[in-house]
Amino acid sequence: MAEITVTRGADVEHFLSRFHVTVTEGTESTHHDVTVSASDFERLGANYQSPEEFVRSCFEFLLEREPKESILPSFDVAVIGSYFSEFDTKILRFA
Repeated sequence: MAEITVTRGADVEHFLSRFHVTVTEGTESTHHDVTVSASDFERLGANYQSPEEFVRSCFEFLLEREPKESILPSFDVAVIGSYFSEFDTKILRFA
């Protein structure tokens, strides 16, 4: 199982937060910069205790479908649904 470390970066603006995510499997790691808008967190992550927990669940979702090396190095969580149509439904159930 992969270890997922989520660190909150500076808020870009009051409606957009940036996170740095490291995914480690064995001795290999990948690094990702992820943004989450306040509206996406409200819509998809309201059942999570924190934005960090929501981002971690997003990565758990992604890692069930692709290797860590295939995850984009920088993206907004809103794009996940354009790659995986079931994202919105599944991420709501993760909480």
